[in-house]
Amino acid sequence: MGYSSLRACVDDLAAAGQLRRIDTPLSPRLEIAEVQRRVFARGGPALLFTNVAGTRFPVLSNLFGTSDRVHYIFRDALDRVRRLVELKIDPGAFLRQPWRYAAAPLAAWTMLPKSVRGGPVLEQTCAIQDLPQLVCWPEDGGAFITLPQVYTEHPDQPGWQKSNLGMYRVQLSGGSYTPGGQIGLHYQIHRGIGVHHAAAIARGEPLRVNIFVGGPPAMALAAVMPLPEGLSELMFAGALNRRRVRMTRGNGHLPMHAEADFVICGSIDPAQTLPEGPFGDHLGYYARVHDFPVMRVERVYCRRDAIWPVTVVGRPPQEDTLFGQIIHEITGPVIPSVLPGVRGVHAVDAAGVHPLLLAIGSERYVPYEGRRKPRELHTQALAILGQGQLSLAKYLWIVAHEDDPGLDVHDIGGLLRHALARVDWTTDAHFLTRTNIDTLDYSGSGLNEGSKVFITAAGPCRRELPASLPVDFNLPAEWGLDDPRVPLPGVLVLRGPRYRGMDQDAGDTRVILERTTTAPRISDDAVSRFCARVPLSHALNQFPLVVVVDDSEFTARTLNNFLWVTFTRSNPAHDMHGVGETTEQKHWGCRGALVIDARQKPWHAPPLVEDPDVTRKIDALGVRGGPLEGLV
Repeated sequence: MGYSSLRACVDDLAAAGQLRRIDTPLSPRLEIAEVQRRVFARGGPALLFTNVAGTRFPVLSNLFGTSDRVHYIFRDALDRVRRLVELKIDPGAFLRQPWRYAAAPLAAWTMLPKSVRGGPVLEQTCAIQDLPQLVCWPEDGGAFITLPQVYTEHPDQPGWQKSNLGMYRVQLSGGSYTPGGQIGLHYQIHRGIGVHHAAAIARGEPLRVNIFVGGPPAMALAAVMPLPEGLSELMFAGALNRRRVRMTRGNGHLPMHAEADFVICGSIDPAQTLPEGPFGDHLGYYARVHDFPVMRVERVYCRRDAIWPVTVVGRPPQEDTLFGQIIHEITGPVIPSVLPGVRGVHAVDAAGVHPLLLAIGSERYVPYEGRRKPRELHTQALAILGQGQLSLAKYLWIVAHEDDPGLDVHDIGGLLRHALARVDWTTDAHFLTRTNIDTLDYSGSGLNEGSKVFITAAGPCRRELPASLPVDFNLPAEWGLDDPRVPLPGVLVLRGPRYRGMDQDAGDTRVILERTTTAPRISDDAVSRFCARVPLSHALNQFPLVVVVDDSEFTARTLNNFLWVTFTRSNPAHDMHGVGETTEQKHWGCRGALVIDARQKPWHAPPLVEDPDVTRKIDALGVRGGPLEGLV
């Protein structure tokens, strides 16, 4: 069904038994976030906190916390949106099966935003200080909006047709911001708002910005949807909500969502930046302090019955994982039409999304060859890495559909095993150096900077993958690595010595967070020396992939642990080594095992850890007879 407001959605979930009111007094500093993380992990209900310290507004969390709830919220629209995607792929389908697409004209009508003279959001005004000041992690630099919908229009082409609605982290307090008058607008590399900001800077004028919070849930999902540049998210939100998005100008210069719960109106000065952060991010670490644009706040509007929606990011999976799942469900079928020959792409949430992509392609260039080898996969890999936000991927593994037509791109362990059984490390690893990576990824050579590698695998199996250590396996003490573990067939995890320089500033997280990422990198050749000592005849080379970590037991304990440690703590060009390394015509490879150094380095940001006092308090509230019994 289409919702006219967030309140209507909350009431619907409550009637369906999918929402729990929490009237117990809780602080927006750490306590709400602690409850949210636990309830999400248990697959619990949406939560409406009605007694939040320091604010009169109720706080809603875990709205998108389960796949079933996401499908319930959008139950009447997902099928219609899928039909529109099908028509995008094949417009002729409308003529062949008109009955299947009978609702398409109405769906297309709902995609057009509707201009209205007023709206519920204009009922009241408030101040930034009146808003719930959510702080999720102990070292966060202040309160953040975690589900904002940031609306901008192109200065050279105003109007919703060239607008952008994006979800960028907004810092409400702390740091050097003038309380109530300035807020931080953190947008990462390759985001749509950057095009608008660049145009405003070229014109020498401020960029007008409206930040919507709340409103129908379709608006939040639209804000994270990776739509092509120039296609308005307002159109997608209308189709998903089965209701045209109401936009009003009110007293401002830029349209605002009339049915939002809150709208923060202001502008970005073209020349001003201020330090923003640190904050816990979706990779599971703290993002450091960096200069980002500053928004000058002019007015804050709110509905009379306003609700403040929040989420909590951290080491995946978290609630934003469900965003990724529904995005893939909607957009997955269109991938072959955008990337010819590519049958599926999976941005792996457990590895932080951008650090690891898995893909299944086609190998049709030379079908008459006696032995299949990667050829078309190279073209497809480059196309993937040139496509929108997929271009921020750090590791891409791509395999040929023809080798196993039943392979599922979402079967992470299965695809990795398939690739490792076929990969030839002398030819199949291809590097892109000194290029863009995710802003939040600190494994690279600097902010937004690092390297990529795409690994291709095609043809018959080259090797059997050991699922356990060979009987005669041993590691001489002088090699410096120990505690071998096998997290999945063909993969060996070893504990390495602490990376040189990791002991400096030990225990002082704040110093680490404020250190710039442009500081000189500390050299540590422990892994390269290890690789040079391992003979090709050693049993270690039965494992095509070896990963060196700080804690091999933790890394090998679960597949998610392995993915998180390996791909968030390594930079391909810096941290990939190999036994029997070769370089031929500037192409690097190795004749033995590929070895990834995934130890934590001094320039990495520290992982997120809960506050023990808050943990104890929430534990106490969850005991038998406590107000949070059965939730946490």
